[in-house]
Amino acid sequence: MAVGDQSDMLARIKAVLPRTWFPDTTPVLDALLSGLGATWSWLYGFLQYVSAQTRIKTASDVFLDIIAKDFFGNALQRKQGEPDSAYRARIFRNLLSPKATRAALANILTEMTGREPIIFEPARPADTGSYKGPALAYGQAGGWGSLALPNQFFLTAFRPYGNGVASVAGYGGVGGYGVGPTEYVDFTMISSEITDEEIIAAVVSALPAASIAWMRINS
Repeated sequence: MAVGDQSDMLARIKAVLPRTWFPDTTPVLDALLSGLGATWSWLYGFLQYVSAQTRIKTASDVFLDIIAKDFFGNALQRKQGEPDSAYRARIFRNLLSPKATRAALANILTEMTGREPIIFEPARPADTGSYKGPALAYGQAGGWGSLALPNQFFLTAFRPYGNGVASVAGYGGVGGYGVGPTEYVDFTMISSEITDEEIIAAVVSALPAASIAWMRINS
């Protein structure tokens, strides 16, 4: 018999009643007290449920989504069909992940999208290269540096590889008149678990204070 179920509540109520007031068999009294026990049993279970929602380890349902909203805003939304256990693991992983560094920004986007972003800091020699130094040549990695953009950088984030649009061919594929269906599509028709808004929110969550990211999102 579980603590707090209806039969347990009935026994608890009867235990505090004077035994001399009622005979051994009390069907009418039992029916009355069973109604009270059912209500209190529900209340007891509800209080246990409410208590569980105050901790990430035990929270469930929409309350887990509310916790993620409090900590991350729109940067860590539940994926379609994602169970509580998997969502809870992602919350813990992001709570403990580094923030406010270049590596942290790259890690959070790579984990979210499965694709490593391109980060270019115009005041960072490792990104721009240098004369008579490594990584600077035509066709090689490097870009024009500048000290006129303090605490600023350029960021190219990538959308996850989507599943395309069912039954629709792409350019250079098998589409064509009499061959396969073709049509113009936009990003809203491409199935993806990550939206551009989530990518932007993730970048904001990892940015150092007083820094600016000039950002674009590519497919």
